[in-house]
Amino acid sequence: MAAGADRDSLATGHAQATAASMMSANREPPDRQRALDLLRTAVGDAAVSFRDGQWESIDAVVHRRARMLVVQRTGWGKSSVYFIATRLLRDRGHGPTLVVSPLLALMRNQIDSARRHGVKAVRIDSTNQPEWPVLHEQVLSGEADALLVSPERLANDAFVDDLLMPIQDRLGLLVIDEAHCISDWGHDFRPNYQRLHSVARRLPRGTPLLATTATANDRVVRDVCEQLGDVEVQRGSLLRESLALQTLHLPSQQDRLAWLSEHLPALPGTGIVYTLTQRDAERVADWLVEQGIEARAYHSSIEHPNFEGGDGYRQRLERALERDEVKALVATTALGMGYDKPDLGFVIHFQAPGSIVAYYQQVGRAGRAIDRAFGLLMHGREDERILEYFRRTAFPSEDHVQAILQALEESDGLSARQLEREVNLRKGQIDKALAFLAAPNPAPILRKGSIWRRTPVPYAMDRAHVDRLTRQREAEWGEVRRYVDETGCLMQFLASALDTPLAEPCGKCARCLGHPIVGTAAVRDRMAATAYARRSERPIPPKKQLPSGGLAQYGWTSLPAERRHEEGRVLAQWGEGGWGARVKEDKPKGRFRQELVDAMAEMIQARWTPAPPPAWVACVPSLARPTLVADFAERLAAALRIRFLSVVAKIRENEPQKNQQNREHQCRNLDGVFAVRGNVPARPVLLIDDVVDSGWTLAVVAALLLEAGSGPVLPAALANASTGD
Repeated sequence: MAAGADRDSLATGHAQATAASMMSANREPPDRQRALDLLRTAVGDAAVSFRDGQWESIDAVVHRRARMLVVQRTGWGKSSVYFIATRLLRDRGHGPTLVVSPLLALMRNQIDSARRHGVKAVRIDSTNQPEWPVLHEQVLSGEADALLVSPERLANDAFVDDLLMPIQDRLGLLVIDEAHCISDWGHDFRPNYQRLHSVARRLPRGTPLLATTATANDRVVRDVCEQLGDVEVQRGSLLRESLALQTLHLPSQQDRLAWLSEHLPALPGTGIVYTLTQRDAERVADWLVEQGIEARAYHSSIEHPNFEGGDGYRQRLERALERDEVKALVATTALGMGYDKPDLGFVIHFQAPGSIVAYYQQVGRAGRAIDRAFGLLMHGREDERILEYFRRTAFPSEDHVQAILQALEESDGLSARQLEREVNLRKGQIDKALAFLAAPNPAPILRKGSIWRRTPVPYAMDRAHVDRLTRQREAEWGEVRRYVDETGCLMQFLASALDTPLAEPCGKCARCLGHPIVGTAAVRDRMAATAYARRSERPIPPKKQLPSGGLAQYGWTSLPAERRHEEGRVLAQWGEGGWGARVKEDKPKGRFRQELVDAMAEMIQARWTPAPPPAWVACVPSLARPTLVADFAERLAAALRIRFLSVVAKIRENEPQKNQQNREHQCRNLDGVFAVRGNVPARPVLLIDDVVDSGWTLAVVAALLLEAGSGPVLPAALANASTGD
């Protein structure tokens, strides 16, 4: 009897559960199937289903008008969530979606993704300015379903007044992609992300918000939530089971270069090699090409003579990797967030990044749709120096900030270019300080068109905040160094750092296996790599435009072609490995070693090979060290079997050129300083200096030589001291 009752009870319970399930199914929003159809059309698979959390996020945004932070790994389908939500909201009569996205490569992928999901998206950025009027009209008229912009657009008054304000009250959805940039973690990547908390708080009540990222630990999540206000958090595992991880102790660049050329061809498929600097991206790519490996450099400033502007060439490089036309792109972080190649076989770090969050954001590009991919982290002696420089320059200095504020207070408004005349700062330093000062709300400066003006808002730099973030960066770098030295499971280490603990060792990394997954030795190419690493040759491009004041004492208001030098060459980077270290060591001693003379001669004859070749040698003189460069130039002339002529004189002392930070001050400091005396052969001349920074000293002396009747001027220097911006 009791047993029968139990069976009846179980049957009744099952029936009730089934009925409840059916009722729940009946209550399910009817457009779930529509959303699923959109997903299946987008991915081209009629059998695909939503991943855990995808429909829930769409449902929350569309039906509950929620504000959400979605933290899911690369490849989970975050763009599907916001573009399906956009389509459903548009079908219900809501306004367009505004997507804030940080990188052009990411925007291009998003435009393609939107199209596959039945959404017409347009982007407004620095590369398509001629199209802005048409794009504005498409957004204002409702023809466009989604608008993609960079965070910098939000600092542009014309964009805010002409487009954002007219659609703000009818936005269907605000999407903040790569939302970790809102947090303190991302402040030095894109300061204008800090504006988004103001945009989010100004949205009309009930406007949904979706912030997404694949890169966030607990601290970053807390940061983003504080910035955006009351948001729900949906967080999945960030770990990728296909990744096989390994670290390699190869402190010298030549060892890492040799390792790459020996082992890269055997790695599966195609991939990305990350470097910390643009210069290293180009050097590593050039080395691989020399070794017969199809590789190309990729960074935000990359250009190619066959493409107008860098954006077109970057798109060509992205397509080349997507189509497996190259073995690897050697890239900075410009190729990172949102880049979508599901079958990327490997991600290698030539140098260690500054944090575990940054590392996983990059290594997570690999192995999205394949069973096994490699994440290989090398680190070198230069990592600490480069990262310390990044930390030191992450914020503008207080002196820079005060100089700009003072200049704006004393004027009726200045453009960034005009500020260069008023303050002795590089363009990059000025741009960084302006972005930093414009980010707070209310801000101490504002821009109208191209003109910046001081506002009545009082301002004092928050040194405690800067110091706290700097210490935080130092702690994050310490965590990366611990990862490099980790003896346990590498994936467990990353999981713990990302606050998504992994219960069991991954069983795939080099530590779990007890042996390297890729060989650590590099023997075959080491001698060639050592020779390559000793030099870091760079071009010296001709200067084409004088600052507005010109060079008054010389009577020059422009630099026409007949007064410009040819493209020149620098042997090495100041202080870096090989020749650069020897230049730095020798200069205080007052004489450069013969080895540097031989290296310069070899560079000129074996690799630069200017045509026509130089017929004589001149040098840039110095009053402080009158024999240093002249002695080197005379010995170089002997090595090249041509004459040295001391025809350039320094006729007055000036401030050290290295202290002049922009074109305005650099030219002002050189005006009337040099003169050409004596007979000048009308034949090609090799113009030598020891260290080049901005290149203006060589440009001025070359113009004087050409004015005096010389043949083409070929500038060359032992070392480049510019860090760039």
